[in-house]
Amino acid sequence: MEIKGISVIVTGGASGLGEATARLFAATGAQVTILDKNLEKALNIAEDIQGFALSCDVTNEAEVLDALEQIKNKFGRVRILVNCAGIASAGKVVGKKGALPLMDFEKTIRVNLIGTFNMMRLVAAEMMPLAPLSDGERGVIISTASIAAFDGQIGQTAYAASKGGIVSMTLPAARDLASYGIRVNAIAPGLFMTPLLSSLPEEAIQQLTLNIPFPARLGLAEEYASLAKHIVENKYINGETIRLDGALRMPPK
Repeated sequence: MEIKGISVIVTGGASGLGEATARLFAATGAQVTILDKNLEKALNIAEDIQGFALSCDVTNEAEVLDALEQIKNKFGRVRILVNCAGIASAGKVVGKKGALPLMDFEKTIRVNLIGTFNMMRLVAAEMMPLAPLSDGERGVIISTASIAAFDGQIGQTAYAASKGGIVSMTLPAARDLASYGIRVNAIAPGLFMTPLLSSLPEEAIQQLTLNIPFPARLGLAEEYASLAKHIVENKYINGETIRLDGALRMPPK
């Protein structure tokens, strides 16, 4: 799909991977809407890229539907969705303070997995009535998994489960939506230079890179954005989860 002139949603677009994606897609000519709970930062980025920003909880059906209506009035129906909204969590199944609180597990699953699916289903419904483009294509959905889905470390049970769910639903979602010309893919990033990691001391960052074969550094948000752009533009990538990790396979801890 050609990105220029297309209405795009990036969830979690106020920082990190989402921000880089929103900026790259806007630079390519897309009409980008950022959905993020940090509205102040989202508005600042939207102003920079001549886009649109809305506060939205991706797990809330009513808020998402309201956002889609506002986007439709401003840019028309969405053809590209990039799901970057998510949270990190840590905690052993049973730790020093006892069993992992069930609410902690539920929150991670709700935001990362249910939030991603909620956006997927509601945006796909918006895409279906659109006139098909070349090759019968109507839309592209990209979700953000993680290599933790495959190599979950100690303390990552909830996070790995949430990201593993994204990996597992990508192929069946692509099959569900294939007859409508909607492609569904996921990116599984490794260790990336996000605001969270960039705040660490340099020594800690160097320690993190020891197991990354090549390039032996943290990934750059712009590299994630570049892959998302390629997935949109390459019509034959469908139902796939692509690792983006410098050949890293995470050790237990």
